[in-house]
Amino acid sequence: MKLEAGSLYNGQRFVNQPLPYGSRPRLVMVHISGEAVRTQRREIEIGDSIRDFLIRLGIADSGGPRGGYTMFKKQMMALAACRLTLGMRTEGRAVTINTQPITRFEAWLQPQAGQHTLWPGELQLSQEFFETLVGHAVPLDPRALAGLKGSALALDVYSWLAHRLCRINGAAVKLSWSNLRAQFGQEYADYGNFKKAFRLALRQVLALYPDARVEEEPGGLVLKPSRPPLAKTQVLISP
Repeated sequence: MKLEAGSLYNGQRFVNQPLPYGSRPRLVMVHISGEAVRTQRREIEIGDSIRDFLIRLGIADSGGPRGGYTMFKKQMMALAACRLTLGMRTEGRAVTINTQPITRFEAWLQPQAGQHTLWPGELQLSQEFFETLVGHAVPLDPRALAGLKGSALALDVYSWLAHRLCRINGAAVKLSWSNLRAQFGQEYADYGNFKKAFRLALRQVLALYPDARVEEEPGGLVLKPSRPPLAKTQVLISP
């Protein structure tokens, strides 16, 4: 997967956005995905719904340069602007997919110190991404998200297990540490550091997802069929 930073128009010019990073954009996608599934619409009203979501997760919804809402807004804008390229190998072929989950981003213009700033109003998901959500979304427990909000790796592991475990049919699935590092830890230069970080994240996840049947064995992990974190009547959704 390749992620490229993009830009947003502020009413006067295009402003380059940073790459989305850390736990915030992951929580942004959970919020956006949950709203899309709940409303069954590609168009997502942002505005005050962000504040409600932050409150549910125990994140301060204050403004200011380092306030919870400000940081959440910055990551949402970075996510809205970024471009995603997926590469995969299947049946002897190399496949490249160019996509952008968010195809339109609307924001209110707010003059501030002689410049225009953007206040998120509405965004639109691509048709492909929306259809994937509707067909494959898995409910996530807001209590778990709140408990893991400080760790991007733990959020990734939680979302992955929520998606994967409930879809295992029959025999258990074995994954090597090499498989796990390729999926979750390519930025770790040291193999031992990745295993240490992943084990810590996994312990945090299993404490908040007690129905997850995951066992460590020499060389990797064993995943067994498990119930999802919540019944599918909830609205916090894994993309």
